[in-house]
Parts: sequence; structure tokens; C-alpha cells
Amino acid sequence: MALLSHASTSSTVSARVLLGAGLALLPWLGYLAGTLPPAEAAAWVTLDVLEAAALLAAGGRLLRHDPRHRAPAAAAAVLLLADACIDVATSLPGPEPALAVAMAVIAELPLAALCAALAASPTRPSARRAVRARCPSDRCAGTFPR
Repeated sequence: MALLSHASTSSTVSARVLLGAGLALLPWLGYLAGTLPPAEAAAWVTLDVLEAAALLAAGGRLLRHDPRHRAPAAAAAVLLLADACIDVATSLPGPEPALAVAMAVIAELPLAALCAALAASPTRPSARRAVRARCPSDRCAGTFPR
């Protein structure tokens, strides 16, 4: 029972981290849109909107113990990794490379690692039963074999 309690606490903390990160990106989107040239703003805002959507979807599903959190978590991991790489690769000489590396090391890469771990985590048997309980027919999409 202690293991189940620890897993629930761990997934709740992870869900809150994902939700917090997704929500934190929202004001950042406004900042990017208002400070970057239009062509750059469109690219960066689009990337960050996709990140925020994936983080919020994964966090919301994880908070509800929905086993379908893995797909948006995987998407968030890939997007965050790409964001970190592009930030570092496109930073201009001066203080920008140090800032890009700091953001990658402090925020983007640890969050990507968390998302990757959540995406790779196996579905707990209780989650499988919850999906089966909603869909009694074996021909329903998303059911698991017994």
C-alpha cells in the first residue's frame, strides 16, 4: 500500500510540475509576440504554444490518473528538447549563448527528461482496469487484452 501511495504522490507532484510549466509559458508567449520581429515571433510562439498544449494535456491527464498522459508527455519531451537545441544554436554572440544554455540546463532539459520518463512509464494495472470499466466491449478502442 505504501508503494501505491508513493506512486500517487509522485504522479501528483509530476502533474503539478507539468501544469505549472504549461501555465508559465502563457505569459512568455505574450512577451515573445511583443518583442520579437514578426517572422521570428511566429515561429517561436508556435513552438511554445505546442509545448504549453502538450504540457497542459499531459499534466491534466496525469492528475486524473488517465493512462493517456504518455502521448502528450512524449510530444512535450521532443518539443522541449528541440526548443533547447534551437535556442542554443541560434543565440547571437554576447550574453545570449550563456542565457540559452542556462535556460536549457535549468528548465527545458530537466522538464524534457521528466516528460520522457512519464511517457516511458508502464501503465499501472489499476489504470488498465479503469479503461476497461468504461468500455465493456472487447471491440472498443483503447481496451487492453486480459
